[in-house]
Amino acid sequence: MMGRNRTIVSEFILIGFSTLPQLQLIFFVIFLLMYLFTLLGNLLIMLGIRSEQSLHTPMYFFLCTLSISEIFYTFAIIPRMLTDLVSNHHTISFLGCANQMFFSFTFGFTHSFLLTVMGYDRYVAICHPLHYNVLMNSQCCAWLVASSWLGGMVMGMVVTLAVFHLTFCGPNKIHHFFCHVPPLVKLACGDVSIVATGVGMVCITALLGCFLLILLSYAFIVATILRIPSAEGRHKAFSTCASHLTVVVVHYSFASVIYLKPKAPESLEGDTLMGITYTALTPFLSPIIFSLRNKELKNALKKVLFSSQCPLRL
Repeated sequence: MMGRNRTIVSEFILIGFSTLPQLQLIFFVIFLLMYLFTLLGNLLIMLGIRSEQSLHTPMYFFLCTLSISEIFYTFAIIPRMLTDLVSNHHTISFLGCANQMFFSFTFGFTHSFLLTVMGYDRYVAICHPLHYNVLMNSQCCAWLVASSWLGGMVMGMVVTLAVFHLTFCGPNKIHHFFCHVPPLVKLACGDVSIVATGVGMVCITALLGCFLLILLSYAFIVATILRIPSAEGRHKAFSTCASHLTVVVVHYSFASVIYLKPKAPESLEGDTLMGITYTALTPFLSPIIFSLRNKELKNALKKVLFSSQCPLRL
């Protein structure tokens, strides 16, 4: 470790977008609007589902829980990023960095697990409609949601403990806008290849496992839909999956960009900009997709927005 300061690091500096000072104000406005829209969209989805009795079904229960996980996930990252864009004070404490990593991974993986649960729900609804009420009873739904949250917490704890078990002895500049694993591991002392590889494999295995389970669900779903004799029946069956499938494609497309892209030696700004796709753009698009591609939810949102008792009405 020649050439490094052996003083143990007690805080980090988030470089973020400070390397692009001429764009920081523009980024602040864009990301703030995206964040506010993400919060508003998810809150409206939750309010619409709560207010419409016909949406009190497992599918919309999972969607409501998904909206909660998105709100928490963005809250763990975006407010800090927005603050740094308009501030000259970019330091974050050692404990604060660990907390941010834990919560971002917890809610991020909870989101992935809930998407997998929603795929299973659609599989049961289309492939086993006569047994749907039995297989997806309230107890089962609660267990699936609790397992998703618990799984997310376990992933967050495993990743955070693995990374912060390392010794950091300087430099302390994180070339990202939040405490992300790759730029943080680069700051650790000694041989970190085992930890870096292990954390990467755990994350990729979990994401790939969820993705393969969703693919398997849709393989059975497509096979069942193709056996429906009428075109109207096939369209109706597929329409119940369209929004979920679109969100899955967006979610895993951006996730693959983050976790599977080749590691270029000089790509610090590129990594920072690319991180926006997964941390801000995906949560921004998700409520739009669910609102526009789901007729029942769209009608519920219209009732909420145009109700005389709605506090959001202008």
